[in-house]
Formats: sequence, structure tokens, C-alpha cells
Amino acid sequence: MSASLREPTLPHGAAPAAVVTPGSATALLDGYRPGTDRFLATPHHTLLGRGTAAEVPHDQRPLTERVQDVLDTRRRAGDAAPIVVGSLPFAPDAPPALAVPRSVRWAPPLREDPLVALPAPAGDDRGQWDMRPVPEPEQYGAAVAAAVARMRAGEFDKVVLARTLELTSDRALDLPAMLRRLAQRDPAGYTFAVPSGPDRTLIGASPELLVARRDGRLVANPLAGSAPRSSDLAEDVRRAAALLESPKDLHEHAVVVEAVRAALAPFCTRLDVPARPTLVRTAAMWHLSTTVTGELAGPATTALHLASALHPTPAVCGTPTDVARAVIAESEPFDRGPYTGMVGWQGADGDGEWVVTIRCAEAEGRSLRLFAGAGVVAASSPEAETAETGAKFGTFLNAVGASL
Repeated sequence: MSASLREPTLPHGAAPAAVVTPGSATALLDGYRPGTDRFLATPHHTLLGRGTAAEVPHDQRPLTERVQDVLDTRRRAGDAAPIVVGSLPFAPDAPPALAVPRSVRWAPPLREDPLVALPAPAGDDRGQWDMRPVPEPEQYGAAVAAAVARMRAGEFDKVVLARTLELTSDRALDLPAMLRRLAQRDPAGYTFAVPSGPDRTLIGASPELLVARRDGRLVANPLAGSAPRSSDLAEDVRRAAALLESPKDLHEHAVVVEAVRAALAPFCTRLDVPARPTLVRTAAMWHLSTTVTGELAGPATTALHLASALHPTPAVCGTPTDVARAVIAESEPFDRGPYTGMVGWQGADGDGEWVVTIRCAEAEGRSLRLFAGAGVVAASSPEAETAETGAKFGTFLNAVGASL
């Protein structure tokens, strides 16, 4: 099974050149301050943006045009290498939370910094949590059962249904400490903390790269089909092997990969799509994974063009997309906001990296709203999907010292 563990490799030139110096990446992690800082760590680099030089507006123009206009304006104002950093919501017509920082510091990836393994400074930041599920697990299971019945009747093929946990603390939230724990638990993943609205912060650790563009090349890494990890090594291996052979999960994964192929092919002169998925793992989950690579047909296609063409993939919405969106609106008693949108960055030259916004929470005041979803197909069961979402909550619950 070890030969099936793969990590997506970005094209050459994936990040600004940086000397690997112990402590340089963790210095950015430790330097994060909520409010106007924007932090993103990937398997290939770490960045920290400070302050706000310009915000991407919300108007009738295409998002790609608005982003490029802001970047070009900053470059004309003397910013030699401006980037936008932030998040985009699940709903296509909702406002973006993208900005050009006043300053940006880059470092090598956290996984290459030995200091990331050191224990975080002791602190009394894990208070008592009042926890409220929305919807209740029973209601979520009923929504899954209703969706399965409609799929078996032929109405649609797949829908991703989510639920939330609303956590309220008895003390002020320590977002830097939460971010540090998320990064330490999976330093090879995608860890982020960015402003998502007035007095709100989107914070999380996603396992899924939506798409990256570098020097005329792209890489995408769709994930679909999941199984919870086990603390028992033998059981953990058994679950991973079973996932690789699961007809239900392989079908769910194939639907997503085909949608990614169809969305990216028009932009490419070459697109390589492996025939079978491999495995990736986080601290909490196993996932079926396919790494898609390609050569772009022209330089005008930016990372955000590619991300916008992909979003939303069936991995976070369903198929057909319009029907799945309608089922989500009918079934979920909350607004997803930034959840299952994308978070990342893009430079004025069009290079950039966008990550699927999962395994995350939105912080406001003393409250956190955690999100988790599961892909529902005709072979799904309410019990299994409820358990899967519960396991996915584990990534963030571990960071705040809480449990279901």
C-alpha cells in the first residue's frame, strides 16, 4: 500500500526562491496576528501577508478581471510583486474576501522546518466549550436518506451535504495557538488563517489542492472518497486498503476526476489524468486522491481562471451542479459562507495556488463555527455519512481541545 501514497508535486518554480533555514517558516507561523494578517502554509512554501494595501471589490465584472485590475494597479503604484491573498465563498454571487497585503514574507514549507515539531508554548487558551450541532445528527441523517431516495429515483447523481458545530468559549479565542496546533498536526498540508469578513477569521487545515499554476503548467489534486483513520496500526492499514477497493468510494472519486478533466481540458494542450486514484492521509482521514497535471495553451489563463472553471467540483457540491446546489439549499439549515469555497493567492503574472476550503472554522468573537461534509451517492447510508462528518470535525476539535 505504501506505493499508493502520493503527494501532488507543483510545477517548477512553484514558490519564490527561499533558502531553507531552520526556524524561517515557524517564524512566520509564530508571527501571525489575527485581524489583518493573512497566513498560508502549503507543502511547498509558507507566506505571511501583513496589512491591507488594496481590496478586491465586489461588482458586476468577472472576478478574474477584478483581481487582475487590483494587481495591475498595485504594480503601477510601485509594488514590484503584488499578490492577492484570501478566500472566496461557496456561493458564486457572494462577496470575495481577497486583498493585496502591504507586505508579504515568504519562507520554505513548514514540513522542512524542524522547529515545527517543538511543543507550542504552554498557555491557558483551551477553555470550556458550549457545543451545538446544526443540524442535529438525526436531522442530518434524515437529509442524507432523503437525498439517497431521490438519487435512486434518478433525479441526480451526487450531492455533498454538510453540517456544522457551533462552539462558544468561556474566554477569548486564541487563534494563533489554534493555528499552531493545526500546522503541527499536519505540517505537509494546507494551513490557513485569513480575514473572511468584518471581525471574522477563516482558519483551517485543508488536505485538498484545487489547482496551482506555475510557468504555464498546472496541477490539480481532487480528493473524493474518505475513511476515518484508526489509532491501531493494523486497523488503520485495513481501512486504507478497503478504501482503495470500495466500489462506492471509487465511483464517487471517478465522478469528481471526470469533472476536473472536463473543466481543465479546454485550457490545455496536454492534460495527464491517472487511471486510478492513490491514497493521501491526514491525521484524521484517508482520502482517495488523483494528481492531474497539464500544459496551458496560452499565458492569459491565470490560476484564478482555472480555479473558477473548477469551482464547485462534485467533491464539494455534487452533480449535476445546478441540481446539487438546489438540494444543498433545501437540506442545509445554514449558510456555508466560505466553507467549500477556496482559499489561496495569485500574483500579477497569473501564477498562484488555490485550495479547497474544508476542515475549517469561521471565528467571530468567542464563537467558532466548524464545518464538515460528506459526498452522498445512491449507495450511501445516513449512519456512514454522519460518522464521516464526525471524523472530519476531529481536525479542528483537536486544535481547540474539544471532542464530540
